[in-house]
Amino acid sequence: MNRNKSGFWESPIARSLIKTDEVRLPEMIFGYFIGPFGALLSSGIFTSMLQQYFTDVLKLNLSFLTGLQIVSTVLIVAANLIVGQLIERTKVLAGKARPWILLSALTMSVGSVLMFIVPFKGTARMIWIAIAYNLYYAVAYPIYNTANATLIPVSTRDSKKRSTLASLTNVAGLGVMGTGSMVFPILVSFALKENQYLWFVTMLAVAIFTALTAFLQYKFTRERVTEEAFHGVSEKEESTVKAASLGEQLKAVTSEKWWWITILFYLCFHWAGAMKNSSMAYFCKWVIDNSFFGSADAWGASQSLLAILGAVPMAIAAVFVVPLSNKFSKRIVVIVGAVIGVIGGLIAAFSGSNIIGIAIGIAVKCLGSAPACYLILAMLADVIDHIEYKSGIRTDGLTMSIYSSLMVAATPICNAILSAVLGKAGYDQSAVVGQTLQPTVVQGAISASYIWVETIGFAVCAVLIFLWTVEKNLPEEQAAIQARKTV
Repeated sequence: MNRNKSGFWESPIARSLIKTDEVRLPEMIFGYFIGPFGALLSSGIFTSMLQQYFTDVLKLNLSFLTGLQIVSTVLIVAANLIVGQLIERTKVLAGKARPWILLSALTMSVGSVLMFIVPFKGTARMIWIAIAYNLYYAVAYPIYNTANATLIPVSTRDSKKRSTLASLTNVAGLGVMGTGSMVFPILVSFALKENQYLWFVTMLAVAIFTALTAFLQYKFTRERVTEEAFHGVSEKEESTVKAASLGEQLKAVTSEKWWWITILFYLCFHWAGAMKNSSMAYFCKWVIDNSFFGSADAWGASQSLLAILGAVPMAIAAVFVVPLSNKFSKRIVVIVGAVIGVIGGLIAAFSGSNIIGIAIGIAVKCLGSAPACYLILAMLADVIDHIEYKSGIRTDGLTMSIYSSLMVAATPICNAILSAVLGKAGYDQSAVVGQTLQPTVVQGAISASYIWVETIGFAVCAVLIFLWTVEKNLPEEQAAIQARKTV
């Protein structure tokens, strides 16, 4: 795309409302909290309830759903990598990530509602769902999620402001997950039930909200770092500024140890968390002593309690993480958080089936996870700046597409791993909660998946982040980058 002063990107509808060189409150609120919350709301609902919609409302075959999700994972990862390169090669007045945010106002809203317009039955229904599912997860979601992640490193060179923006974006992500896991299930159980029309109307309202908030995000953001590339370049010359090739980007990132440390850190952190989330319902059903709530089969109450006790500490931590990281550095705050997470995991692990001890441990563990959760995008942005200092090229699109791929692939792959582990351990699908127990080996496998995997993951993350010292010379490196662009 080329810059054209009389074209679309100069029109009032396409111009950013952000004019300041500094990141201020309206940009933070609309561009990095309300925008991501609305755009990702359908994703939060789908994570919690889409499987139930497929099985209980549409009555789809379980084998079909398993095959669909496995095949779609490959398409999703490929789509994220492709979108990353498209972003890297986008050169318009609006920037390189923001145009894709604008496109997402359409794709995310349409994609989120198509699975609820099901005019067919039988095989035709399965084909419709397969297409609609992949239009959302392998087209709409990669476009938005990769562009949204890329906005952090290109928004500003100010590392402290980037920490704030990254924190707000991740708080928005946690908000949609909370809506999907705590609020929407109540709406389903009391109102939507198995009424397909009510599901459609509800998701249509979500889709409209998504379109409006994604457009708000576009209008209330600005790519200051991207603008630097065209400083002093004429409009005619601007279209000739070339992005680095994929080979050049790969060489730049793979030769940088801090890039590997950050990616491995995120892989360990996020996939361990995905394994915990996948096994949570099984843990509450078959490991916890639910008689605390007056009934041995009150596992739903146990699950809600653990979800709330996990969400509250993270919400409280959101107020403190950025100020602490600005004072002590991201590295120190994340290390301390990882150690706290390990302590919480040990408390939960050694509490056996006692829900009180487990709940305390989970609350402490989630508190410890907050720094990594809120600061990971800012950490990646710092590494991207460091790579630019060393190689002279930006790698936002490639890095953030890999980040997005790891995020999206975690849930289906961890679900598959958990299914294999449970099958190997002898999980009894016919067992009745409150009447029969799973074999001890199954309970052990479930406990390992829910508690030990993430606890060990936090310990590994603490070691990895101890080696991450990119912040030490970052101000000097950013100053050198600026100096090059003004010559």
